[in-house]
Amino acid sequence: MLASLTKIAPAAVILVGALGLGGCATKGYVRDQIAPVSQRVDALETRLQETDGTAKSALAQAQAAAGQAQNNGQRLDQLNGRVDGIEQRMQENQRKRPRN
Repeated sequence: MLASLTKIAPAAVILVGALGLGGCATKGYVRDQIAPVSQRVDALETRLQETDGTAKSALAQAQAAAGQAQNNGQRLDQLNGRVDGIEQRMQENQRKRPRN
């Protein structure tokens, strides 16, 4: 039994060592694996910032256009009032004029 134990013991030590070391990754390996992912994340962050800037610019332009449209609507309302007044005066003048 001792002979069989002495044959198994080195194999068990090697097996335990292999299992224990097999799960470890070196810093270099991890860096190599993370580098492409990190580059993609950096590129996506850059694109996100550009898109965010474009969206903010578009929002500012849309708000400015909405303000201008509101101003134009108010001016149209004023002009409609003036035109209505002119039409009423024209109708009154036509009623007052003698017909030939």
